[in-house]
Amino acid sequence: MNGAESLVRTLVNAGVEVCFSNPGTSEMHFVAALDKVEGMRAILGLFEGAVTGMADGYGRMAEKPAATLLHLGPGLANGLANLHNARRASTPIVNIVGDHATYHAQYDAPLASDIMGFARPVSGWLHSSNSPKTVAADGARAVQAAMQAPGQIATLVLPADTAWLEAEHAAPALPVPGPAAVSREAVDAAAKALKNGRKTAILVRGQALKEEGLALAGRIAAASGARIMCDTFAPRLQRGAGRVAIERIPYFAE
Repeated sequence: MNGAESLVRTLVNAGVEVCFSNPGTSEMHFVAALDKVEGMRAILGLFEGAVTGMADGYGRMAEKPAATLLHLGPGLANGLANLHNARRASTPIVNIVGDHATYHAQYDAPLASDIMGFARPVSGWLHSSNSPKTVAADGARAVQAAMQAPGQIATLVLPADTAWLEAEHAAPALPVPGPAAVSREAVDAAAKALKNGRKTAILVRGQALKEEGLALAGRIAAASGARIMCDTFAPRLQRGAGRVAIERIPYFAE
């Protein structure tokens, strides 16, 4: 088993079922592992922006990460616009970026670039594997980080030699902590604001824009007279007959 196969098996162990990809030569061992390992569906995108856009949409609806596979820094850069959207939406994504072999970095090849610099603005978690022996554990940590509430992009840089050299085994899935509890003080402050007799609005986002959250927001609005509103570009909003209607804040608020 090489590093790439140990990584793909680890992703499958952690519940990642889809990899949207636009690979190049540096990622061929990962591509071979995608073909070899059961449980991972590979979908080719003809442009990196399509790859990252599909991963964003998948993560919003499935509420778990897909993997991406991008070719070096230029491939990552081509996909940054939709990774920016995913970051704003708190979408879980495991973003895998191939790199030149570690020993080849000294030659400053034509496609060499500051991958970490490109990835940092859109990544909640960022790491570059430095050994095939640690790739599996790095992958498990990436999935754990992507699933951290409310969701984020975890970028794992995979140098080619860490993918093709011998690895030991896949890693098990790591536990994912739930969202932090809301303090009693915050609840009391919100209740006080709703009872002050002034015009009040409740801004709803994230998981609360699903059916259960909307129903609860509707009950609070009915009891308090507050308006319930959401962002113009809500990551996901459940709508339809019988559901509580919610106002979107106009894009041009003035």
